Amino acid sequence: MTDRELDAAGITDPALRAAYRHCRALNARHGKTYFLATRLLPVERRPAVHALYGFARWADDIVDSLDPGAGPDVRVRALSRLQGELEEGLRRGGSGEPVVRALADTAHRYAIDHAHFRDFMTAMRSDLVVTAYPTYADLRAYMHGSAAVIGLEMLPVLGTVVPREEAAPYAAALGVAFQLSNFLRDVGEDLDRGRVYLPADLLAGHGVDRELLVQSRATGHPDRRITAALKEFEALTRGVYRTAVPGIDLLEPVARPCIRTAAVLYGGILDTVARDGYAVLHRRSAVQRRRRAVVAVDGLARVAAARLRARTGPGDRPPACARPLPAAAPSPAMAACSAEEVA
Repeated sequence: MTDRELDAAGITDPALRAAYRHCRALNARHGKTYFLATRLLPVERRPAVHALYGFARWADDIVDSLDPGAGPDVRVRALSRLQGELEEGLRRGGSGEPVVRALADTAHRYAIDHAHFRDFMTAMRSDLVVTAYPTYADLRAYMHGSAAVIGLEMLPVLGTVVPREEAAPYAAALGVAFQLSNFLRDVGEDLDRGRVYLPADLLAGHGVDRELLVQSRATGHPDRRITAALKEFEALTRGVYRTAVPGIDLLEPVARPCIRTAAVLYGGILDTVARDGYAVLHRRSAVQRRRRAVVAVDGLARVAAARLRARTGPGDRPPACARPLPAAAPSPAMAACSAEEVA
């Protein structure tokens, strides 16, 4: 399947193909939700998405997943090396580092603004020194580089039916919504790393501070004040989704099922956290595999329906296997039909 994606994208150089494969492997291992959604894109656009997210995953790994014994200086040096590779790769249009090589190629193919990558690296460096955010405005300033620019990088790959600048605020907001969902899910893990992404003023409004979070994490005892704060953060995040989701209709039709599926899956994190009683300090909430399968097959059916409409015209009704699914679990026949159509 990787060869088919690379062939469709016109990527022929062996070293460059290997670089894209490396990025794809990073996403398959670390970004299961978005990797699944990416499968709904036309094959020729998937390598670019893997390059963009592969680079983001690599930088994030330096910040969070490096050897736990590595001190801040080691991480700073690693990010500095990556920054140097990035700048050189964007300038030359290539790099000896596979992830940067694929990223530079994607940036050139889709004319992606290089400032987005620099803003992202600024946010990654801030994670090494900033451990809390006084207000939501402070958090949003950080998320411009850590999340909003990812949506902006994606726009040229996805394509739009309106001028790109009209769709840009929605794309940025959706990137922020995805990250806010992750922040809510990962409160406990982030606290272990010394970071609290929930705004301090939001927490204080419910009588919560870092010390209370640490105590609850250590003892495993829930606290109604923490639950109330998490519920407010959830409501804030849902508001960002409401702002962002209308922008999906501004994308090219072939890209909409991918992004709509990603939005449903990431939004499902909020539902899962609520269903688990907001126990994110004590265990990680994960969207159930069955739910992921239902959403993915629905996305596949939407892709199949869009392709059939393009072939048969708007007045013809597509066959049953190409119609969007109801909320019930997918039938094996529907899944097989949709998967075959999109593969």
